[in-house]
Formats: sequence, C-alpha cells, structure tokens
Amino acid sequence: MIMSIIFMVGMCNAFYSPPSTRLPTFLHVSSDEVASRVILDESLHNKIDVTKFDKKLLTLPRHSHSGVEKILSSTQQSLRQLHQEPDNVTRSSLQTMGKTEPTGGGHEIIFSNSYVDLGKIDIVGFDYDYTLLTYKEELLDLIYDMALNRLVVDRKYPLGMLDAGLKFDPRFSIRGLAVDKETGWICHLTYTHKVAVAWEGRDKVTTEMMIEEYSGKRALRPSERRERIKPLNDLFSMAECCLIADTVQYFKDNEIPFCARNAVHDILKAIGDTHISGDFHRVVSKNLQKYVRPTPHLKEVLENLKVAGKRLIFVSNSPFWFVDAGMKYVIGEDWRNDWDAVITSAGKPRFYTDTNRPFREVCLDTESITFNRVVKLEKGKVYTEGCLKELIRVMKWNDDSDGLNTEKPASSLSGSNVLYIGDSLFADLVDAKREFGWTTAGVTPEVGYELDMQSDDRLVSSQRSIAMLLNALRLLQKELGPKKRTEEDIYAMDALEKLVSKWRDRETKLMGNPFGSVFRARYQPSLFAHSLRRYCDLYMSSVSSLRNYSPEHRFYPDDSRLLGHERTALQLGEAEDLVSD
Repeated sequence: MIMSIIFMVGMCNAFYSPPSTRLPTFLHVSSDEVASRVILDESLHNKIDVTKFDKKLLTLPRHSHSGVEKILSSTQQSLRQLHQEPDNVTRSSLQTMGKTEPTGGGHEIIFSNSYVDLGKIDIVGFDYDYTLLTYKEELLDLIYDMALNRLVVDRKYPLGMLDAGLKFDPRFSIRGLAVDKETGWICHLTYTHKVAVAWEGRDKVTTEMMIEEYSGKRALRPSERRERIKPLNDLFSMAECCLIADTVQYFKDNEIPFCARNAVHDILKAIGDTHISGDFHRVVSKNLQKYVRPTPHLKEVLENLKVAGKRLIFVSNSPFWFVDAGMKYVIGEDWRNDWDAVITSAGKPRFYTDTNRPFREVCLDTESITFNRVVKLEKGKVYTEGCLKELIRVMKWNDDSDGLNTEKPASSLSGSNVLYIGDSLFADLVDAKREFGWTTAGVTPEVGYELDMQSDDRLVSSQRSIAMLLNALRLLQKELGPKKRTEEDIYAMDALEKLVSKWRDRETKLMGNPFGSVFRARYQPSLFAHSLRRYCDLYMSSVSSLRNYSPEHRFYPDDSRLLGHERTALQLGEAEDLVSD
C-alpha cells in the first residue's frame, strides 16, 4: 500500500509495500524492536490534541508478570509520549525514505512493480477516459443523477427517490470495492477475497453478520464468489457503488420490501444504459470546462515520446465524436497528428480476446461508419471496433507506402516492447498483460491523495500506535514463552487486540470514507492493491508524471520478498543501523 512506502513497511506484517520507483524502500522496522523505539526528527511542530480521541486508546492492561508488565508499561509510556509530546516525534525521515522524487513532488512519482526499461519500449498505447482525459467530480454527479432517473422512469422505482435528496457522495465511494449481488452489501475485499468491511446501505455490517453470511470465514468459495461478487474497479464505478448503497438505504428507511439481487441488477443496468446511450457523453461534450480537468503537460508527454521514436496508439472504448471533442479541448484541433493509430469504440476487454472482429473506418466529415474493408491502418484516419489480432495484421509499419516511421524495423504488438497505459485494471490492463505480455501502467490518482495524507499528523500517529501495540503483543508472547496461557494472559492479549482494532477504525475515519485506504482492506492488502501489483508493471497518479522521466529511463522495483522469514534479517539489520545513527 502507498502508506507503507513511507511508514514502517515491514513492521509486524501490518503494512504492505508496493515498490517505489527509483530506490528500494529504506526502512523496514522489525517486529522485535522494543515498543518504545520511536523514530525521532525535528520537523513536526503541530501538536496533536489528545482530547480529539478517547484517552482510553492510550491505556493498556496491567499484568502480574513482571516482564510482561514492563512491556505493557513501556508501550503505554511510549504511546502517551507520542500523542502528548509530538514535538519530539516526526515523520519527515519516514516521508523521504524509500523514494527519490523527480521534480514536481510526490504526485509526479512513477512507481514500479517490476523492472522496466523504457528504452526497449517502441510502442506506447493510451486509454482515453481517466487516462488522457481526467474528469472532475461533477461527472460522477451526472452519471449518478442520470442512472437514478432511469431507475424511477424506466424501472418504476419509487418516485419519492427523486425527492429524497439522493446525490453522489464522494465521501462514501472508493475504487476497488465490490457488491455482493445476493445481499446488496458493498464490500471491501482483501487480496485473499476475504470481506474485510461491508456496508448495507449506509449501515455498517457487523462482524457477526458477515461471519454468518459467509459460512463462518467471511469469504466465499471461488464458485460462489464468481456468482455473487461483482467488482467495482474503475473510477466510473464509484457512482455505481454509491447508488446501490443509497437505494438499499432508501428501501430500508421507508420499510419497502425488496430483493437485493433484483435491485443490484436494476442499478447496474441503469448505469450501463447511461453509458451505452451516450446521454452523459453528449452533456459532457457540450460543457467540457465543467466536467474535464485541465491537463497542461499532456502535449509535452506525447511530444517527448514521439521525439524518442516511440509509436503512439490511441485505443478507447468511447465513441469518436466524444473523444474528438475532449482531445481538441486538451490538445488542440490537430490532436490526431500525434498518433500513429486512433481506435475508438474498441470494446475493451473484448478488444484483446476477440479474434475475428474487423476494423471499420470512421468518416471524419460525417462521423459515420464506412463500409470499406480495412486492410491497413493509416495515420490521420480514425477506426472503430476491431481486435488486437486484427490490429497486428493491419498495422503494417514496415510498409514503405504508409509513411509511418519507415526508418525503424517493424514492431511486434505481442510482447513487452508495447507499453499500454490505462486506468481500468480489468478493461485496459489485465488481458494486455496476461494474454500478450505487454508492459502495463495503471493510472491511479488515489496514489497522490494517499501520499498527501502522509502530512496528516493524526494518521501518522495512528500508524505508529498500531505498530507499537502489535509489537507489544509479540514481545508479550515471547516473554511468556510456550507455556499454556492463563486467564490473565488471554485478557491482556484480547485487550491489546481491541486497542489495535480501535486505532484501525480511527485510521479508516481519517481517510475520509467508511472503507479506508483504496490499497488496504483493514490491515491486509486490498484485492485492488493485489491486482495493481500483479497486473501493472508501473503505476502513477497521472500520465503527466511521464514528463519527468527520460524515454530511456529504467525502473527498478523494491525487493519483492513476500514471506516474513525472507525479510527478517534485512529488517533487523536496517533497524539496528537506524537506531545506532
């Protein structure tokens, strides 16, 4: 997770570290370090008001065993010092460890999950929505409102829903959630598909309810999961998530009996129809200033890649007339001159998996589809539909007559020499990586937000508190040895675990939504983070980040050791070096 890049990545297995872009993560604090070892610095001057949270969070249980009592009292003292005397405790060293930022700050970093040499990339492909073009929150407001109206008008949902003040709530939805179609619950899944957090409408589902629903293990068998769980992975799906929760809550508040599976089906259909109909596309294209964020560096990024001899392909699921309006807005009238091939209405992920869907040419004057057979993609023209197998056949870059970089040898579209950049893991990147071996880069704006959160004193102190408490639990058990635990021992451990849970609740609230970090489902890596690591070689907040890196830049991932025993020696050594400094 992004949090862990900056803070105590390896401690107590509580944090997960995706690779940073330029240098390996520097600090891995061992779980065997005494709880009172707090990293000190001089830059934290904003005192944390201890009255803003329950002071019981700073009170640990007592124990009659002298060694255990020493651990508990030492940890309690360190916690209170952390929260009452923050001038002595800082995070600036934590913020700079594990990464070297190019000019532009934390939002400009490109993170790597595997070794990537941009010098060996000769084709760069881009998605459009939320990649080349990024949208303001008003777009999700629009999609939510249009889908809600479809529910009421087309599906005959209660008319009162239009008068109930239902609106998209950016403080509820995050990317990477899933809906259980059987219950209507919005779930945050761990990388093992365990349900870490679930909400029924705007009410949090209790742990007891989740255990009962999911056969005592808070997870479903793979066959059940495929039937019941619908991922909500892209940025558009945040409106989906919010509308499902609000509809369920409206039914509950008004005591309207409902079938959750039917409600989820209707809402997903309403959202899908809003996309397919082109309704929101027409509204956005007529008021781009309201819905589209400025992208001042996009032209520079594309020019840098072209100067370096990269061939550029544009592959979007959106219709040509929509992307044409947006690209003219952010690039200019001649935007098509930047691209060696422009493909719209591609239908990803089918674009990767279909084998016999031909391309069709778009008439630029009428924006209609022509009926000519496409035998070669030509620069300056626009194509629609198609599939990757057909693209390989018709993109004849070694043909002298096409005028496309003929000084270079023909480029293969089946291999790591192709870099594709997109925001949607499963529409843009998974099949490109899994089926064709492309190098993939995910546009993940949440990275920038969570890096910004590292400046929040309360979040940093919560993370440290959790680490101290987990460390105390390990030291306590080491002190007690292998003997059978007494009631007093069990009570102390239970009390510490409850404190950890409360601090995690506080950490979640500080993230500004009911689910917490996009990259963590409670204390484990989220399914979204796992997929990001598995299917993306690179990830970044924005395509604009590319302008700070040479077209021949080489990205080196962090040490990707996954098991605790692989990290222990390294962590102990680094922690000792840090303390001795």
